[in-house]
Amino acid sequence: MARRLFIFDTPDRFVADAVGEPGQREFYLQAAKGRNVVTVALEKAQVAVLAERLGTLLDEIERRGVTLPDGSQDPGAAGLKEPIVEAFRVGTMTLAWDGQSESVLVEARAAADDDEDNDDDDAGDGVIVEALEDHEDGPDVLRVRLDAPAARGFIAHAVEVVAAGRPPCPLCGLPLSAEGHICPRRNGYMH
Repeated sequence: MARRLFIFDTPDRFVADAVGEPGQREFYLQAAKGRNVVTVALEKAQVAVLAERLGTLLDEIERRGVTLPDGSQDPGAAGLKEPIVEAFRVGTMTLAWDGQSESVLVEARAAADDDEDNDDDDAGDGVIVEALEDHEDGPDVLRVRLDAPAARGFIAHAVEVVAAGRPPCPLCGLPLSAEGHICPRRNGYMH
């Protein structure tokens, strides 16, 4: 099957959002430019890590003396553009800094069937070592180039989306549902 590349240089919007009730939400990344919209599915933890590492990357760039524009750009009107049609499920993501255009490159690659069996990942946390290489028969890819204000807007919205889930148990930190949960700190009793 031929690889699909979805490339958005400075999209009109790049947003992470969720659909559904807390505890049953499905998370998506969506890039849009004009009438072109691409949506990919991912896990809540992937959204949280992407926002955290994107913030760390921007902080490191500024620490190294690069002056980035201030402010943050609204990632777009609240929510995802509908209809939500999932192009693929994200397996791994890569971040890179392009010094010439002073922009961040975010790459989300489709999960491959052998991702679960792949134990030779040098990074150890799902980061692709040969970042941004193109192989004709590789996984589908969503590649987005963002300036600093758009990246900060993405981070702010992603943090809100992740935090909007179920509140944590004050004893064990696991998510609470309306019915409670079996709390390990209470020897398996409901909390």
